[in-house]
Amino acid sequence: MSNTKIPLVVIIGMPAAGKTRVGREVAHLMNLPFCDTDDMIEREINMPITQYFEQFGQESFRDIEARIVRNVILENQTDSGIVSLGGGAPVRKETQEVLKEYVNLGGRVVYLQTSADDAIERAGWSNNRPMLIGQDAKKRWMELFEQRDPIFRAVSNIHMPTKGSNPYMAAEKLRSMIMQRIVHVTGEAIEPYDVRIGDGAMQLLPQMLGTKPVKVALVHTQLVQRHSDRARAILRQAGYEVLDILVPDAEAGKTIQVASGIWARLGEAGFTRSDAIVGLGGGAATDVAGFVAATWMRGIRYVNCPTSLLAMVDASTGGKTGINTDAGKNLVGSFYTPAGVLADTSTLSTLPNDILIEGLGEVAKSGFILDGEILKILSDSNNAKLLREFNGDQIENNSELHELIVNLIERTVRVKAYHVSSDLKEQGLREFLNYGHTLGHAIEQIEHFRWRHGNAVAVGMVFAAELAQILGYLDAEDVSYHRSLLDSLGLPTSWQSREDSDAAFERVLNLMHRDKKARGNMLRFVILDGISNPIHLDNPPIEAVKEAFKRVYKK
Repeated sequence: MSNTKIPLVVIIGMPAAGKTRVGREVAHLMNLPFCDTDDMIEREINMPITQYFEQFGQESFRDIEARIVRNVILENQTDSGIVSLGGGAPVRKETQEVLKEYVNLGGRVVYLQTSADDAIERAGWSNNRPMLIGQDAKKRWMELFEQRDPIFRAVSNIHMPTKGSNPYMAAEKLRSMIMQRIVHVTGEAIEPYDVRIGDGAMQLLPQMLGTKPVKVALVHTQLVQRHSDRARAILRQAGYEVLDILVPDAEAGKTIQVASGIWARLGEAGFTRSDAIVGLGGGAATDVAGFVAATWMRGIRYVNCPTSLLAMVDASTGGKTGINTDAGKNLVGSFYTPAGVLADTSTLSTLPNDILIEGLGEVAKSGFILDGEILKILSDSNNAKLLREFNGDQIENNSELHELIVNLIERTVRVKAYHVSSDLKEQGLREFLNYGHTLGHAIEQIEHFRWRHGNAVAVGMVFAAELAQILGYLDAEDVSYHRSLLDSLGLPTSWQSREDSDAAFERVLNLMHRDKKARGNMLRFVILDGISNPIHLDNPPIEAVKEAFKRVYKK
């Protein structure tokens, strides 16, 4: 959320959708203030809304409404808690812009979805709904729905059906959805999308996919079968035709052969440009799913459902898709942003300890390059112990651990979103996200990807810190801080092989020259000029690079 004082939630929906009743209930559950803009308008005009409609007309009413909505959402400088808008408020262009700005600030716009029959029944309880008075109310409601539903979907970032729910059940469901964190990703050349973080986020798959797709390809690995079963059930319940596509685990799934196999399956199933792909699993699964989505018919909609900490904070967010070749990692790919990312923390319940620890490498990296608060969180001995001793069974029962992990995911994703929004295609600022990756990628390739990405990046960050210290950008204490922090989390700070250091360095140097940051024959690194202050380092003395390598290499 932004530091700007804004409401926690704004509820929109059709007339008689239950916005006020559900809003009051969820405000009560969360001990938050509640306001209804219709009530505020009536206090200002000093008469019922229906009477104002009759005397002054709808346009005059909408003028007053638009002003009050802007004031409540963006200009009152106090946290209003839960805000409910009138059914027609979002139809005004001015209000749509207010809601868009609110979402960009981190706000939650909830579209409360209901049926015509339920709405008409509720409308009968009140005579203060001018659009639903008189005969043919259901017909008029349906006409309004046809006009307004596309607008409501476009301006909201939470869609909540209420069919079969009483106000209390709906409020409980909404509270659960509100507790999920939202990181809104936008910027030049980016179609805006949300990263949703929290328990149960996968339930939002239909919302992220939208109504256009008929067929959805669910790309996943065998290791996440339990979670893919849940995703498949959610998709089928929403009415999609699901094509189940199993891919090899880890980097073995990121090959041209695997991508070609998926293309063949899509062709056989008759996938069109309006259909969609869901990538579910670790970073490799979401990478290849995104690559196929970017290339099938020159681009179809896709949603990422990462199931590992590493995938949640790194691969699934940012719009990089790709596959590996014999020449290197991620050398073939595309910049193609997802329609959304659903980081459902309940999927971490099946994550082995070493896989969670690996993800902390990318989390720490985000602290080293930008967000010092991440480093403070990780440096806390109690937090480090909780993370180091992670057991998947604890994630659902240990609220302290869950809150810690959710907080780290959100902060890390915000760091990535900051860099991506300014530099989608990695021409400058986004390269800072590659801190530790130059050596890290080389280690992964030499080890034939037996070394996990986050572990390799951890060693790469220590190497980069040593290089910065040799060249006078960091002091010895900063390097020690790198080592001690990463070590406290259970991450490696050195790399070992059977070769002597000179032979190993030659192999590493050759791979560094193929790194995506390299310019011609010139090596390029990301180093720190002080903690949380990354810079580019072009063509450093080879002796300094070799010395830094020796400090992290063990035979």
